[in-house]
Amino acid sequence: MNAPIDKTGHGLLASADAICAQLERAPFAVTHTLSNHPLLQLPRLIELAAALPPVEVEFNRADIPLSQEYLKTPPNGLSATETLSQIENCQSWMVLKHIEADPAYRRLLLECLEPLRPLTEHITPGMRQPQAFIFVSSPGAVTPYHCDPEHNFLLQIRGGKTIAVFDRDDPLVVTQPELEAKVNGAHRNLIFQDAMQGRETLFHLQPGAGVHVPMNCPHWVRVDDAVSVSLSITYRSRFSTRREAVLRLNSRLRKMGGEPAPPGRHPLKDTMKFYTERVIRRVEHLAGKA
Repeated sequence: MNAPIDKTGHGLLASADAICAQLERAPFAVTHTLSNHPLLQLPRLIELAAALPPVEVEFNRADIPLSQEYLKTPPNGLSATETLSQIENCQSWMVLKHIEADPAYRRLLLECLEPLRPLTEHITPGMRQPQAFIFVSSPGAVTPYHCDPEHNFLLQIRGGKTIAVFDRDDPLVVTQPELEAKVNGAHRNLIFQDAMQGRETLFHLQPGAGVHVPMNCPHWVRVDDAVSVSLSITYRSRFSTRREAVLRLNSRLRKMGGEPAPPGRHPLKDTMKFYTERVIRRVEHLAGKA
């Protein structure tokens, strides 16, 4: 296996072989050197939470089931800074969103992503919209079963957690209508059923470890018996734009009674769907302005 992509200072380390063979095809393990980074320590995260717009700080109780209906997620009764200050004992889960709005965190994000760009260009060309999220969780916290729209590297900074990643092309773990709903604005949470057990790939993350989670791959997370801090490094690309466009057009076709093929099954048809969806959205945009 090729040596990890490295750089001077803190960063994300990923095998060139793993990226070339598995990026966006399957989850795989990575490592990093960020565990002691000053921007990722709890006192600094409390400052960050206070500085971010409230809409970019999401938190709730974390003693919840894998199938948690979003609108019924129980609040924890605390403020954002109180949640972080009491995270060891308040049974809570928190995400600080779009931290790249802070210049220091944006520099950190780009330092991690830029060394990967030459290899990712062969698979997910057109890296754009780099974003980062920080998750802070109480011992035993559960992140419900859900999927995300970005190319994602989840890096463990403090504590330990188990993440179970499922195949987005397995109809027993997520249906195409569910994925189509996500690109049309549905919440990230999904329904987890007992029959899905055993169909996952498990990763146990400790500080210095991480995992690549392909876009739209469902996953759930359970924290060990200590406070957990994780950094999620994400980006979009022409690959993700194309996949989302195919899902949107498939949603339109399904509403008309069709049974469209999932993205990736027929590349030529996917290309036609991509351009068709672009034309439809352009027409809709112009009609909205009329």
